[in-house]
Amino acid sequence: MSWLVVGLVLFLGVHSVSIVAPQGRHALAQRLGENAFKGVYTLVSFIGLALIVWGYGLARQAPVLLYTPPAGLRHLAMLLMLPVFVLLLAAYLPGRIQRAARHPMLLAVKCWALAHLLANGTLADVLLFGGFLAWAVADRISVKRREAAGLLRRPPALPGSAVNDAIAVVAGLAIYLAIVFWAHAWLFGVRPMG
Repeated sequence: MSWLVVGLVLFLGVHSVSIVAPQGRHALAQRLGENAFKGVYTLVSFIGLALIVWGYGLARQAPVLLYTPPAGLRHLAMLLMLPVFVLLLAAYLPGRIQRAARHPMLLAVKCWALAHLLANGTLADVLLFGGFLAWAVADRISVKRREAAGLLRRPPALPGSAVNDAIAVVAGLAIYLAIVFWAHAWLFGVRPMG
């Protein structure tokens, strides 16, 4: 369990620089140089992610059950997962979905984490998915505050298109179906459909 916690601290910690210190990312990038900052950021993120995967795998070998979710929550979790990949793609494809969600990546993380908390009740699940959910909520609040204070520099919005929305929906739902019916079992050894 400790490797999972260390991985979460590294991965979510490096992704929380702007939450903790709104100008911290910018100041660090200036001090280290943009390329060096990106290199350190990427390396710490990669190490954190690798430790999360390894630590979660180890924790699943001796699970500590905190709660047993009712079967109905698994169906709700499947429903919450429906927009996740659409939102992930919409984060990179300007359109109405991106504008309506405002921060589609963070919304996708919140839906993904909440869905998995509803369907899983081990300590490792609560640490992993609860950690990501708490981070996404904190980051969304931070983004809102930084936007209001004028501290968040956003690049000019690219023109959105209905084609981008269609790509996000079709490809996102295709990824969802591939994961539900094949990839989740292959990658994680768990069949979402039972």
